Amino acid sequence: MRVLIVTDTFPPDINGVARTLNTLGEGLQRRGHTVRVVTTHEATDASGLSRDVMHALPLPGYPGLRMGFASLRQMLDILDAYRPDVLYVATETIMGIAAIRAAGKRGIPVVSGFHTNFQTYLENYHLPGMETIAAAFLRSVHNQTARTLTPSVDTASMLERWGIRNVGVMGRGVETESFDPARRSTALRQSWGADESTPVAIYVGRIAAEKNLDLAVRAFTEFQKVQPMARMVFVGDGPRLAALKEEHPEFHCAGARTGNDLAAHYASGDVFLFPSSTETFGNVVLEAMASGLGVVAFDYAAPRLLIRSGQNGWLAPLGDEKLFLAQVCTAAASWNDGAIRAAARQSAFDLGWGRVIDQFEQELRSVMQTSAL
Repeated sequence: MRVLIVTDTFPPDINGVARTLNTLGEGLQRRGHTVRVVTTHEATDASGLSRDVMHALPLPGYPGLRMGFASLRQMLDILDAYRPDVLYVATETIMGIAAIRAAGKRGIPVVSGFHTNFQTYLENYHLPGMETIAAAFLRSVHNQTARTLTPSVDTASMLERWGIRNVGVMGRGVETESFDPARRSTALRQSWGADESTPVAIYVGRIAAEKNLDLAVRAFTEFQKVQPMARMVFVGDGPRLAALKEEHPEFHCAGARTGNDLAAHYASGDVFLFPSSTETFGNVVLEAMASGLGVVAFDYAAPRLLIRSGQNGWLAPLGDEKLFLAQVCTAAASWNDGAIRAAARQSAFDLGWGRVIDQFEQELRSVMQTSAL
């Protein structure tokens, strides 16, 4: 197959969508397929997937992410030069819409991805009541494609309620050889002011309003009631980072981390706090569990799939902040429970990337075969 992936975010961007798309693309390429990416950022080195880079502007209020701009003519030129068999359009933006329209004119099948709950982000950025409008827009985009893939049953059900057709669930994987408890670092913990007898609560992800970070702050206050010497570490970048540092100088803010450095940060924590209620999946939950951390989270998306509350982590009903905080206290009391850590790690082993790439390959082949009939 000749596959074209169209996405506004791709490495060197640091986020779950970018990492997922890169993993899927490289996985297909290792299997002998030809993969090219249309995106908004030049590669930092010569390795990886070949790409076409489109003009882009930062998202308002979110300078770490960009929106690509591509005309129908530009996308037609790319299709004519590359001649893909199938497109995967991962973002519902100007660039993604142009790609879908161009593919329609050339008779090339398209699979689309729903990776981000944009309608909930609009509310966090002071544009409330937008779900109806967002749903209508997304329905019009995705129903122009042969198949829409999203990573969790919860999100798939939402898309179907909106009237989006041919929705499929394609989960996520984790590299257990990278995210491993063996990467735990005494020196790193010491830099946080923690020795091996000091509990460390950790959060990894964007430092942004939609991640419900106010709840993370309140959760750590409850954690400290049980473990007064505990430390809190935030790993990630985003528009709320400066304010978080100013308001809570007692927290350690590590900024964005990648590769083995990121894996060491996970493994050097003890309990992972995941207060978000807007994820389509939540890759960080998988990474934390692979690193041997018990996770406190709401019961939806990845946590619902992965966590057996009280056995390998702790769950609260979606939106029930009171019970979430109660589960944080339970986790604080069990921060060094070896059985929970081992069970979390074992759960991650069942979700390698190989099966996800298998499904992605099959989904692309299926729409190609259907379009040929």
